[in-house]
Amino acid sequence: MMNDVYSYCEEHMEKSEKHLGHEFNSLRTGRATPSLLENVKVDYYGTLTPLSQCTTISVPEARLLVVQPWDKSLLGTVDKAIQAANLGLNPINDGNLIRVPIPAMTDERRQELVKIVHHMTEEGRVSVRSIRREANDKIKKQEKDKDISEDNAKDAYDEIQKITDKYIDKLNTAQTAKEKEILDE
Repeated sequence: MMNDVYSYCEEHMEKSEKHLGHEFNSLRTGRATPSLLENVKVDYYGTLTPLSQCTTISVPEARLLVVQPWDKSLLGTVDKAIQAANLGLNPINDGNLIRVPIPAMTDERRQELVKIVHHMTEEGRVSVRSIRREANDKIKKQEKDKDISEDNAKDAYDEIQKITDKYIDKLNTAQTAKEKEILDE
């Protein structure tokens, strides 16, 4: 029974950690990466569609993204969607494809990104703590229903805290690495 609670904790906390990593990948640092445009959606025949599902995004140079719509009639729509995404990018439409140069970051923008990283990490920590609370509630219920003894419940609370601490440390490590990446570019 306790193993179910532990695996629940591990599984959901790992999802929180992966989600944070995914969020970090969408942040614009000084390098070009297709994940920068991951959250951009375009009106594709009346449906808001992620850019990656109607275009090919490539990185021919360290500071350049090339977006090639599968349907050339989408060029203008894709161009406008990238501008509207408020990423600080200025796409260049040459009639065949869209070049998206990645400008060097200013110190002010780096500080903004560090604040965003702090905020994202705190959301991850809150998520992990929420999972801990849910797991502890399950243990309380089992203890109340006399499915486990008081000593076993105490051991379970301790184990859940260890799992929580492990994932909080992972989130903090990811935050430190992302901040270093942003500030060192």
